[in-house]
Amino acid sequence: MHGASAGTGAPRRVVVTGIGAVSPLGLTARDSWTAALSGRSGAAPITQQDMAGSPVTFACEVKEFAIEKKIGPYRPKPGSEITEILNRKEARKMGRFIHFAMSAGYEAYGDSGLDAIRERVKAERFGCNIGVGMGGLNEIADVHRELLEKGYRRITPFFIPQVIPNMASGDLSIALDLRGPNLCNLTACSSSAHALGESAEIIRRGDADLMLAGGTEAVIGPLGIGGFAAMRALSQRGDAPEKASRPFDVDRDGFVMGEGAAVMVLEEYEHARKRGARIYGELVGYGLSADAYHMTSPSEGGEGGGRAMKMALERGKLRPEQVGYINAHGTSTPAGDAEEAQAVARLFPEGRKHLHVSSTKSMTGHLLGAAGAIEAMFSLLAVHEGRIPPTINLDRLDPKCAETGLDFTAHRAVEKRVDYALSNSFGFGGTNASLIFGRV
Repeated sequence: MHGASAGTGAPRRVVVTGIGAVSPLGLTARDSWTAALSGRSGAAPITQQDMAGSPVTFACEVKEFAIEKKIGPYRPKPGSEITEILNRKEARKMGRFIHFAMSAGYEAYGDSGLDAIRERVKAERFGCNIGVGMGGLNEIADVHRELLEKGYRRITPFFIPQVIPNMASGDLSIALDLRGPNLCNLTACSSSAHALGESAEIIRRGDADLMLAGGTEAVIGPLGIGGFAAMRALSQRGDAPEKASRPFDVDRDGFVMGEGAAVMVLEEYEHARKRGARIYGELVGYGLSADAYHMTSPSEGGEGGGRAMKMALERGKLRPEQVGYINAHGTSTPAGDAEEAQAVARLFPEGRKHLHVSSTKSMTGHLLGAAGAIEAMFSLLAVHEGRIPPTINLDRLDPKCAETGLDFTAHRAVEKRVDYALSNSFGFGGTNASLIFGRV
């Protein structure tokens, strides 16, 4: 029955049954979460690219990532076996952002326990949506340099599949035999939050029972860093990279670029329950909106983001006081942090009594198109484990944030039962997304 749980007539619920991540804090979801709880920064001088002459030479890179990492074995279809992320020959056909997506996607798939019962899972009911902000920017730069130096004959035939954003979803669907809806949300820094929210809607309306959903990004390099530096969006605190990302702090001066991927298995609740799946939590609310205000600056008072949060609450049938944690978009930029704090304070008038707010970008940096997914995963785990990650480097709270009376979870993680957690993602062009996860 489309749009309802089979045999009950009740609306279809969406739960999370698998998680995976590759981040500046670790090469798995668990390692990334443990590092976030400990308050560790992923910022350091850039090592993967030659940054000579760049105005900014530090970022939150994924460290010690091996594309041929052993995994599985997974057997998603008869006669197939996946034992490593990619061999070197296949890896050369894909951009770095796809490598990250494959690793996080495989981990989420393995974590879900679905591989053991794949013969009972209809591939046509299992889809994939990996949000991406910019795609293969470094690969574009590399091939353009080859073109200028050596001519057209040196362009690899794999150039286009290396760089187009939807190939993260495409390559995962090919590898894991996911024949359901296949798409890529591309909405700047909201991309992967939208990917999760829209994937949940696909399940709710009955077009799939399972979605592998999340986001990926890998644009740390001369062009990506140079572009954001030209906008004066990046922190210049090169003498102490680990202290550069400082959301809500009065001395913040811009964000630190990050990279990585986070992927979840979203599953219709009855489908998960019947197979005895471990359930991390439920995606209960999803809101989205537009500022219609400015290319890169948030609307005054965070009005647009506030509407996305309000919609998420309404769709989840929740009262503001039921939310115990907000993972803020909190980029560490001068304007955005205070605007978001004001929007939260308006929507949660008693927030000082029941809310903790933090920005994990203080540790991961800003993963751009993948930010929403990894922050959604942290929000989900805060509900699942009753632990809230901190905002590190928050030494002096901005007065505009302080006047809200909210607790921004400075420096140290907090143990607290969280029934519902909200995650915000806002992007250039004034696009906003809010997700709410709850206990099951």
